[in-house]
Formats: sequence, structure tokens, C-alpha cells
Amino acid sequence: MLNTLIGDAGHLSVIVAFVAATVAAYSYFKAAQGRSLGDTDAGWLRLGRGAFLVHSLAVVAVIVCLFGIIHGHRYEYYYAWSHSSNHLPVYYMISCFWEGQEGSFLLWIFWHVCIGLVLMRYGRRWEAPVMAIFAGVQLFLTSMILGVVLGNLKIGSSPFILLRDFMPDLPVWKTNPGFVPKDGTGLNALLQNYWMVIHPPTLFLGFALTLVPFAYAVAGLWKGEYTKWVRPAMRWTLWGGMILGVGIVMGAYWAYETLNFGGYWNWDPVENAVYIPWLVLVASLHGLVLWQRSRTALRTSFVLVIATFLLILYATFLTRSGVLGNASVHSFTDLGLSGQLIIYLAAFVVLSIGLLVWRWKHIPVSEKELTTYNPELWVFVGATVLCLGAFQVLFTTSIPVYNAFLGFIGIKSNLALPADQIAHYTKFQLWMGVGVAFFSGLAQVMWWQKNDKSSLTNTLTVPGILTLLVAALVILLVQYYGHKMDLVYIVLLTTALFGVLANLSMVLTLVKRKVSLSGGGIAHIGIALMLLGILASAGYSNIISQNVSGLLYSREFDQTTNQDNVLLWRNDPAPMGKYDVRYTGQFWDVPGVPGYVDKQLLYRTADEYKTLARADIKRGDKVYYKAGDTVEINPENTYYRVEYKDRKSGDAFTLYPRAQVNEEMGGLLASPDIQKFADHDIYSHISAVPPVDKEKDWSEVKEHVLSVGDTIFLNDYFAVFRAVEPAHQTAGLGLKKGDLAIQGDFLVYGEKKQYHVHPVFVVRNRLIGRVPDEVEDLGLRLSFLNVDPQKSKFTFGVSTTQKDYIILKAVEKPFINLLWSGTLLMAVGFGMAIYKRRRETDGADVAPPATRQPQKSRKPQQVA
Repeated sequence: MLNTLIGDAGHLSVIVAFVAATVAAYSYFKAAQGRSLGDTDAGWLRLGRGAFLVHSLAVVAVIVCLFGIIHGHRYEYYYAWSHSSNHLPVYYMISCFWEGQEGSFLLWIFWHVCIGLVLMRYGRRWEAPVMAIFAGVQLFLTSMILGVVLGNLKIGSSPFILLRDFMPDLPVWKTNPGFVPKDGTGLNALLQNYWMVIHPPTLFLGFALTLVPFAYAVAGLWKGEYTKWVRPAMRWTLWGGMILGVGIVMGAYWAYETLNFGGYWNWDPVENAVYIPWLVLVASLHGLVLWQRSRTALRTSFVLVIATFLLILYATFLTRSGVLGNASVHSFTDLGLSGQLIIYLAAFVVLSIGLLVWRWKHIPVSEKELTTYNPELWVFVGATVLCLGAFQVLFTTSIPVYNAFLGFIGIKSNLALPADQIAHYTKFQLWMGVGVAFFSGLAQVMWWQKNDKSSLTNTLTVPGILTLLVAALVILLVQYYGHKMDLVYIVLLTTALFGVLANLSMVLTLVKRKVSLSGGGIAHIGIALMLLGILASAGYSNIISQNVSGLLYSREFDQTTNQDNVLLWRNDPAPMGKYDVRYTGQFWDVPGVPGYVDKQLLYRTADEYKTLARADIKRGDKVYYKAGDTVEINPENTYYRVEYKDRKSGDAFTLYPRAQVNEEMGGLLASPDIQKFADHDIYSHISAVPPVDKEKDWSEVKEHVLSVGDTIFLNDYFAVFRAVEPAHQTAGLGLKKGDLAIQGDFLVYGEKKQYHVHPVFVVRNRLIGRVPDEVEDLGLRLSFLNVDPQKSKFTFGVSTTQKDYIILKAVEKPFINLLWSGTLLMAVGFGMAIYKRRRETDGADVAPPATRQPQKSRKPQQVA
């Protein structure tokens, strides 16, 4: 039944949210206009607060309505029909919420609401100018989901549009205007992963947090308060750096667990679009630290803080305008919002850069001359390296934008993205990593002491010598195992080790002094470990699934696929590196049952989500389903059980890489399974499976007339005909009164195990039917053909087919845990820095003079 009430309520709430954001932005602007910081017009301030609260409630109402549509399977709405389906669990319905453009905009708006309410409560004298910027951003973002059409002008794309309005040309509307689909198209299979429940909210919270330091910086320029904005902006910048960084690595880990390109970062333009602003955000954090410590780099801080948010907006344009449609598989399609996105970006570029140019001469400039022994110099150089790395990625990623712009003004452009994007970006980014690792170690050591040639030499001697010794040992080991180390790998290894050891030496020194640990030092150790993990896992991945059979698997495969994969026939062991590997069958995910369930234990029914248990399904002594029970399954993915056994040690483990044949998404969608060890991972994924969209090619049926107890030989196997018995509902027969159904009971002896086979003979309304039974492991099918009751003879047919197989790729990823553990350590470092600033107030603007150095008798100043 068509239900438009919830959609109308949601659309009305969007309009209320847009109007309230407009009122809030104008009211906060009027409250602060022409007044000094902290002096606001009380009437306008109250109106601004009230309007933002109304905006917040309206946004929550929009979220409730949209999730209600998804959860209630209201497929009369296009958003629910195109992103969800009946059989999705609730946690994947949450993923459906932000799979579409409108839902992801709404998620971003929601985080701004949460942060805005915090700023209203604790912003104090900064509230009016900062919230004017905040509400202005909300105005633009809410317009993206407004879905209002004024003549030929469309403002936003509504998530509450009806299916019949989105697809008005479907013939069904003419015959049935109230038609509602019974099911939706479902959630993208690759997004049905727990990381997709937590990664997007984390990433969008990081996006939202970049607005706060931007708003403080713009408010500082507006009110002529060029220094006081730094302290409150610093806290929010730390939060943004931590959460956005963790969100990016969450996405990388999702790719590692879910996609089959063999790693965690593919330099896809959409990946780059979030990586670029994070680099600039971290650079801006170092600029703010420099100002707080020594009154330097304030102009740089303004530029970088503003650039971070503008790059977030630019990333939004890249991923949502459709300009990357041919360059990235991850970008959204254009919903007609390109013009709004350009206006949105242009408005804030003009506002912020215009203010910056206007106030540029008034921004204080340090007169302190930086020398080689000033740590500020090396912090500044490190921030510059980050910005250069961001610019290199930005320049190349934006090639489709250049082409689109030149085409718009009538100039034909032949610019193209690099053919090998991974090699292109890696060539430059490795050297950025070298700079980051080296300068993070050097600057951190110098930061906590008074520096001259003698003191610096003494401090760097121990970590420097240890770095060279460890690097030399690693290089020798790499060469001993037959690998080559390029110059850039040697340099990155050495500088990353220096980053770890130099920061660690300073952290230990602070512990000895009983000084609070440096959050920056801990974060820098984490970054250096991440670089080591990237170097080891990406630079020295080892493909262990080399084709040593001499066979060409398929002429349709490229040369690499034929060389770097192993063919595994079902139940036949094959050598692979130091392992013997055996593919042992196909499995399904059954909700409520631990692990996966063998497909041979389940009989498919007309409903693809329901099966019948052919035998008891149990784990240990616990029976989850008895034979004949209806078992619900998740049929989208098939899990292929692969056993690994180390020939030398005898250690064994089992992996379940999954695959799904989905022609709409390009054929085989494969996700890896990973065996994790302390020093490496074994990363395995399916490269090919037998065609599932066509019937198996069975041999001609060979008939056998048997009596109970007879034995027949089937190629390399034999089977014993044990009995004839009444057939059970496990075959999905739907037996009714008057029907006759019997089944043969065979025990087939395979190479490794025995199989119970039950072909069925049915008589219904004087018509004979036969339901064959198949042993997929052996490629056998038995059919119950006839019964001779007078002679107690039974005729069975046996046919064979090619055994099941998979083509598997397996890669060894050395020391990849350094990447994940380094990420955690980086987050801990950010958290420590945030904790140290919890008591700072935005009213304080005290910083040591430029010439001040920490004295032995007093505790050093805490830095990020």
C-alpha cells in the first residue's frame, strides 16, 4: 500500500532544517556584526540559538523518517528500493542509510549539528561569529537534500522522492498507479561488511571536525582577533586529525578485507580525495603548534587551516559531481548537483580567501630568525613536506577536472591519468614518507632541549647509530632471502627507523625526567611504524600461488593471472609455496550458526533465502537445525573452504574466501580471507570459479539395475545400495496426501570421506517424477529411474561431470601488522595531546616569547 505520509514528513523536515539554518546564519551574523569579540546583540543571539535548535530537531526528524522508510521496507520510495532489500539485517540497513548521496550528506549534516550544539554550549565569546560560519555551512549542505523544483531550477536531491516520480516512464504506472515493489535491489555486496557500518560515520565526523578550526580562523579574521583563535582551534584540529586519520585507515582495512586488488590502498581518486585534506590538516596542526610555542608561522597556520576545509569541499565536488565517473569506481553518479557544489565551493573560497587577503597585512609576523638549531625550522620543513605531498596527489587527481573545465570553455583536452597510477603516486609519495619520517624524529628530539652543535650531536648519537645498525641488518636479511632493495626503499627504511628510535629516545628521556609524555612523540612513532609496515607489506609482498603446473588455465585470462594463481580441484591437494593446499567445498552463511555451513547439507527451495536441512546441522554437541528443518541463508555469497598445511611443521589453518557472481557489477566479486601471523599475513582470494550461470555438462546416464545390498563402481569410487525408504520433506517435495515418494539410500565411498546420497522416485496423480541427488565433491549424480516390485529390483542412473574447482591467488604480506599497530599508536598520540589540553580555555592567549627555551628546573611545555 502506497504510504506518502512519512515521506511528506521527512521532506517537510528538510525544508524546516534549511529555513532554520538560514535564519540561524543570519541571526548569528547580526549578533556579531560591528561588535568586538564577546560583545553580541542579545536579541539576535537568542534568535540564532533558537533557530539552530530548531534546525537540529528538524535534522533528527529527517534521519528518523529516512531510516523508518528503509527499516520498514517502504519500496514506494526510490531511496529504499535502490539501496535496501527485505533480507538485510538491521546493521546493514544502517549502511544503506549512507550508501546514497543524500544519506551521506545527511550524515555529514548530523555531525555538524552535534558539533554545533557543543560550540553553542562551550563557545562563550566565540559563539556568535563561529556559529554564523557553522550555520552558513549547514545552509549549503541542507540545500543538497532539499529536493525543491522551481520552474527549471532544481535545488538539491530529496531522499524522499517516490519511485514513480524518479522513474515515471515505467509501464507499470499506467496499469497500477499504486504499485509498490515487493523487494528492493539490495545493498552493494562489497558494502555488506562491518567496516562499512563504522567507517563512513568516522570519516564524516572527521570531515565535520575540519569545519571548526576553519570557522575559528575565519571568525578571527572577521573580528580582527588574529591570535586568540589558535588555542580553541588547536583542540578541534587535534580531534579532526585523529578521527579523520583513523577513518581513512578504516577504509584501507575495509579494502584489505573486502576487495581483491591485493592490498589496502589503490590510489583511486576517491581515496586520494580524503587523503589530501588530512595531510594538509596535519600540516596545519604543526603550524598552530609553532605559533603557540614561539610566535612563528601564524600566516601559515591561517592558510593551512582554511585550505583544509576548502579541500574537504573540493573532495566533495570530486566525488559527487560525476566528474570522476570514468576515473573511479567509487565515485557517486551525478544527481544534477554539480552546479550547487560549484557554488558551495566558490562561496567559501571567495569568503575565506577574500578575508585572508584583506587582513593579511595585519596578521602578526615573527621577527625571530630561524637557524639550523631551532626546532621550529625543522617542524616547518616537515609541514612543508606534507603540503608538497598533498599537492602532488591533488595535481594528478584533478586531471578529469581540468578536462571538464577546458571542455566547458570550448577547448579540447587530451590530458589523461597515468596508465599505472600506483607506480606514479608511489614514486613521489615514498620520498614524502622519507621527509616525514626524518623530520619528525629530528624536530621532536630538538623540541625538548636547548640545542647547539654539541648537545644535538650527543642526543642524536645513540638513535643514529642504532638506526644504521638495524637498517644494515635488515638490508642484509632482505638480500639474503633473494630480494632487491632499491635506493628509495633503503632511504625510507633508514629514515623510518630513525623516526621510531629518535622519538622513542625522547619519550624515554621524558619518562626519566618525570615529565608528561609527549603526545606528538607517540604519534610520530606510530607514523614511522606505519611507513615501515607500508614498505614491507607493499614493497615485499610475495605471491606464493605460482602456477608450476605448466598449464594455461584460460586464454581469456591475462598472462599475470595464468602465472600467479593455482588451480585447485576439489579435494585434490596441490603444492603452493611451503604449503599443501586443498579446496574442500562450498559453504553458505547461515545466520545464528557459527562459521559456515556446507552447501551439501542444504536443499534449495523456490525461495532463494530458504533451504531445507538434509541432515542435522550442529557444532560440537549443540544441534542448531534438525534434518527437515527450514534453514534461512544469506545466498549472495558463496564461501570456498581452503585448507592450508605447512609441509615442514605440519601446522594447518583453514580459510573461507568468498565470491559472488554478479553480472551487473562486472562478473565475479571476490573478497579475500586472511590468516594473520605475528610477522605476516596470508592473503587469499578467488580469481575464477566454474560458470554458475549455465547447466553442468553431465555425461550420458549409465543405468544400473540393483538389489538392496549391491555395490556399483563409479570411476574411482564405489557405492553401496543400502535400502529403499520413504522420502522425507528434506528433498523439498511438498508431499501431499495420496502422493507416493521413495528414495534410495546409497553410501558412496570417496577418497577422503563417505557420502550419503538419496535420489528420489515420486508418483503424483499417476505421473512419475524423479529428483536426482548430486555429490559435488565427486562430480557424481544419481537418479532413481524405475521400480520393479515383483523382482525387488530398482533401476538407478549414474552420470558424471567435471569436478568442481577454483583458481586461487595467495599473497604473503610481511610485517603488515606494523601498519595497523602504527595507526593505533598514532591515534593514542593524538588522544594524549587532546587530554593534555582539556583544561585550556579559549580565553587564554598566553604563550612563551620567541626566545624562551625550556629550563632544566621547570617542566617542558607540552606539545602535540
